[in-house]
Amino acid sequence: MSFRKVVRQSKFRHVFGQPVKNDQCYEDIRVSRVTWDSTFCAVNPKFLAVIVEASGGGAFLVLPLSKTGRIDKAYPTVCGHTGPVLDIDWCPHNDEVIASGSEDCTVMVWQIPENGLTSPLTEPVVVLEGHTKRVGIIAWHPTARNVLLSAGCDNVVLIWNVGTAEELYRLDSLHPDLIYNVSWNRNGSLFCSACKDKSVRIIDPRRGTLMAEREKAHEGARPMRAIFLADGKVFTTGFSRMSERQLALWDPGVRRFCLA
Repeated sequence: MSFRKVVRQSKFRHVFGQPVKNDQCYEDIRVSRVTWDSTFCAVNPKFLAVIVEASGGGAFLVLPLSKTGRIDKAYPTVCGHTGPVLDIDWCPHNDEVIASGSEDCTVMVWQIPENGLTSPLTEPVVVLEGHTKRVGIIAWHPTARNVLLSAGCDNVVLIWNVGTAEELYRLDSLHPDLIYNVSWNRNGSLFCSACKDKSVRIIDPRRGTLMAEREKAHEGARPMRAIFLADGKVFTTGFSRMSERQLALWDPGVRRFCLA
């Protein structure tokens, strides 16, 4: 007589995580508590940047990766914004350049000293002004130098030439509601976006056209996210009507933008 297996088989059943020692962590960082759906941090091969609490404006820390342990409360910050910082992103072509978006409706680009900050940094290299409401999304172009995308609560996506501080493209009619996130594809020819209207869109920024759209990618009212994968598919996270967490993989190559 055979017995049914009571325990579900899983290759992760006996995998356990090992906590990192305190001296290898970053401690006592006052992470921002602003009401915005963001990761509040960004990392590259040299530095870790974290958006922190600040009075009288917005600020973020920039720490060399080797500077682990307890962080002094007096550690210098990047503090040029007049409103809370909502998003930050390191330039993929220069490990010492970072961009930030803020409630003050501006995007700023900063040059970090090679060995990190020794005093507060208040003067950005470039200030980009074009949004009428707070800027909550920043994304560098993956292949073209000095090209930066920003999206704000004005439902507008702007593509900037950082070198000249000029708008390259303004996309102001493709999103009827708040933009939750934006993600470039591998070569930067397209980007996908998740919107509060529950649609995931694939957009060609040079033509300013909508290439594909999936309505009601997730039925829930809570925020969702969408990212491009290396093979051109789109991966989304969201919620069902019953607030159950959902993950989905979409193939935009087919006519109806269906589940892969």
